[in-house]
Amino acid sequence: MTTRKSILTPQLFKNIGRIVLGAFILGAGISHLSFSRQEFQAQVPPWLPIDADTVVIMSGIVEIILGASLIALPKYKVTIGWITAAFFVAVFPGNIAQWANQRDGFGLDTDSARLIRLFFQPVLIALALWSTNAWTKKGLNPPIN
Repeated sequence: MTTRKSILTPQLFKNIGRIVLGAFILGAGISHLSFSRQEFQAQVPPWLPIDADTVVIMSGIVEIILGASLIALPKYKVTIGWITAAFFVAVFPGNIAQWANQRDGFGLDTDSARLIRLFFQPVLIALALWSTNAWTKKGLNPPIN
């Protein structure tokens, strides 16, 4: 009798998570540049010295690149994971501004809905690090050259 190895490995789930996250970010980036552009402008903090539409366009382009990279460049997944996590940290002030300034967008039209959204950002950061193996001993330190 032979024993079979399960194909349901932790790495398989990480790869699925990486691809799903990449698709989600890619879709978000496309929506930044098209049908949800005004909704995303509501998340731009008013204290930023850059036009809200410019911020939305730039972040959309970055999201398209990150999403496509997560899907298409698994060889560089650890580095891309750290960059994606850093991006999620960088845009977090926009989520805070949306809550603090009571700006509606994406169905977040109550203080409690906007507050709950804040707790989703750390989940995205963790998913970016976990699904790319950036949280393993090998990938624990961000790549700094």
